[in-house]
Amino acid sequence: MVPLSFGGHDFQALADGALYWPARRALLVADLHFEKGSWFASKGQMLPPYDSLATLTALSALVDRTQAAELWCLGDSFHDSAGCERLPADARALLTRLTARLDWRWITGNHDSMLVDHCGGTIVEEAEVDGLILRHEAEPGERRPELSGHFHPKLRINVRGRHVARRCFVATATKLILPAFGALTGGLDAHHPEIVRAVGRGAEALVALEDRLLRFPVAA
Repeated sequence: MVPLSFGGHDFQALADGALYWPARRALLVADLHFEKGSWFASKGQMLPPYDSLATLTALSALVDRTQAAELWCLGDSFHDSAGCERLPADARALLTRLTARLDWRWITGNHDSMLVDHCGGTIVEEAEVDGLILRHEAEPGERRPELSGHFHPKLRINVRGRHVARRCFVATATKLILPAFGALTGGLDAHHPEIVRAVGRGAEALVALEDRLLRFPVAA
């Protein structure tokens, strides 16, 4: 974990795309997209049915590592609003253990806007926490410090003739977009016009390594 200051608060950024808030013992993750595989299977495109369990196993390990007491999911936690009903028994058991252990908040997104409580936790559209706005998709006109997800940002660069893609945070003074944490999620280039439109000029792509935070300017 590496230090990251935002909105007057100290965070720690993790290489897997999560954000830890020590003052609250809170973990923040975005775009888990549970049951994306089963959603595609229902449309005739067969994918391995292990995405939810893989994501939950990684998240559970992170909870153990940080000893978090709160967990905030910044939207699109399920690939569709009925995804919780399709969870395999082992994934559902792990999720309900986590929601019982933590003060767990689901912020709804565009994929799971009609989410209902089948797995524990509290469902909200957005929240204001210690002066920070937590929502799924960044609002360009928002002046308050805002944390969000939605875009699955990735930094794509060429290094010594090799194309490298890494999940990244996208940050300005007032906006911080988290990368997707889910095991079965793609990514939008950090320089994409939709990301630039959401955060404005002067943004940076932040790539968290185990021991340092790499910063790259985002071209407007």
